[in-house]
Order: sequence, then structure tokens, then C-alpha cells
Amino acid sequence: MEYITLKNSDLLVSRLCIGGCPMGGYGWGEVLEQELIEAVHTALEHGVTFFDTADTYGLGQSEITLGKALGKHRAEVVIADKFGVKVGPNGTTYDNSPEYLQQALDASLKRLGTDYIDLYQVHYRDGVTPLEIVADTMEGLRKAGKIRYFGLSNLHSQDFAELGALKGEFVSVQDEYSLACRKNEDDLNILRDDFDLTPLTWGSLGQGILTGKYNNSTTFAANDRRSRDIYVNFHGEKMQKNLEIVEAMKPIAAAHGKPLSAVAIRFILDHLKDSVVLVGAKRPAQVLGNIEGCDWQLSPEEQTRLDQVSA
Repeated sequence: MEYITLKNSDLLVSRLCIGGCPMGGYGWGEVLEQELIEAVHTALEHGVTFFDTADTYGLGQSEITLGKALGKHRAEVVIADKFGVKVGPNGTTYDNSPEYLQQALDASLKRLGTDYIDLYQVHYRDGVTPLEIVADTMEGLRKAGKIRYFGLSNLHSQDFAELGALKGEFVSVQDEYSLACRKNEDDLNILRDDFDLTPLTWGSLGQGILTGKYNNSTTFAANDRRSRDIYVNFHGEKMQKNLEIVEAMKPIAAAHGKPLSAVAIRFILDHLKDSVVLVGAKRPAQVLGNIEGCDWQLSPEEQTRLDQVSA
């Protein structure tokens, strides 16, 4: 396993982080709690020390399952959690207010079964609450011992001016990034280099398209979010482009004796400097395949080939 210390912190974490969206038990097809728990245990056994979740994943179920799975190992790992998305009878809204932040944190702590969160992140900006107010509220919660550090998610160039005055206060930033989605690459590099934030990538396997398990004849059940057109990686021209990327990955995977998922993960670790890859998993076998993305490197020629086909 490879490890990195998140910027502006003493949080030493594995560069492979287990993403908690599937632990919510919603929108990823059949998900079994026991397999999720075994997946977490498999990750722990292979040196993974970083786990990410959010209060909106399964409306809290992901936090409950993660807390149960970690159990006595809680103090050995870094838990990243997120707040800011509210799901109510009138739909989904965003709220970064100090009042909601504290309310959401207390609820997350209870569901996780812990008295602190290592990395507490703003899931989405609400367009109302100044980032300075969010940072001040987070700092108060840090001093109270409820969180250790705080980070950001889904932040882009329009936020840079506001973020500039807060350099050094946040430690990380999450965004979608993979061979199938490189639209945020420039922003992530700027946020790392100019704002001193460690990039954390979600959607690192393109919601699974980069595993090579899917093709033009693939269909998803209604209980799988990938059946919806909004999940562009599995529809239309984007699907065809992704399958082209998968074909380019196959000889590289064969040359290294690795699964395709490992090649997708390795590209991020090599190409996006000082990054952490978030990957969800529903069962132990998926964790084992993803772990194979660590502790090796793509050759310069392989990096160039993947860079060109996914540009």
C-alpha cells in the first residue's frame, strides 16, 4: 500500500480510499450488508486506512454500515465524512449554514458510533454561506474535539477568489476524476499547487465502466442509478468513447498482470500528483482488485497512451 500525508495536516492515509456511496444501499443494484462489512475488513487487512462517506449516502445508512464494519478498528483509520446535502419532501437542497453544519455533524457522529471525525468536508456549496463562515464554524468544532481537520468537495474556479483568503485552513478537495472524466483536471492541479489542497478523486472507475465488465449490450435494473441518462458514462457517445479507453487499457493490464480497475487507479496515482483515489466497493473481491492499483507504476509510454486516448 502507498501512503500520503494530507496537506496542512498530520493525517497519514492510504492513497487508496474506500468510498462509502455503495454502503448507502441505494442506487447500485443489489447490495448486501455482510458483503459490505467484509469488504471493509478486507481493505483493513491490506493496509487501507482511509474511508470516505457522506450523510446523504442512503440517508445515513452508509455511516451506520461503516461504523459497524470498523468497530474496534476505528482508532486505526481516518474517516472522511461530508455534509451540506439535504434531502426532504420537496427534493434536494444544499445548506452550509453554521446551524445546519453542527446539526449534521452531531447526527453523523451518532450514526458512525464515534466521538470525532478525522476529515469533515463540505459536500456541495450552497451559494449562500460564505466559505469564511464555514471555515470559522469548522474551526470551532475542531477546537471542541468533534473534528480533526476539514476539507472541500466539488469546488471549481468560481470559488478560487474566496478560497484564496483561507489558504492553509482546508486540507483536501474532492472532485470527479478518472480516465473517463478529466474535465476537472486543471482545477484539481490548481487547487493542489496554488491552494495547498490534497486532491481526492471520486468516480475514479467511471462508476464501473473502466473495469471492463460492461459493453454496448449492458442494461441496468431500475434500482441501479446507471440506468439513468444522467450517468453519461453508460450512454450514447460517451459510452463509446469509454469503451475505446477500455480497449487501450487491456494490453497494459495484460502486460502487468493486473485487472483493468488497477490500471484505471494507477493512471490517477501517476498522472495526478500527490492524489488519493476514492473507489467504492460492494464486496471483498472488488477491494482486492482495486488494491492492485498500488505499489507499481505505468511506463512513460503507457502513461502517454492513456493520456492521449482519454484526453
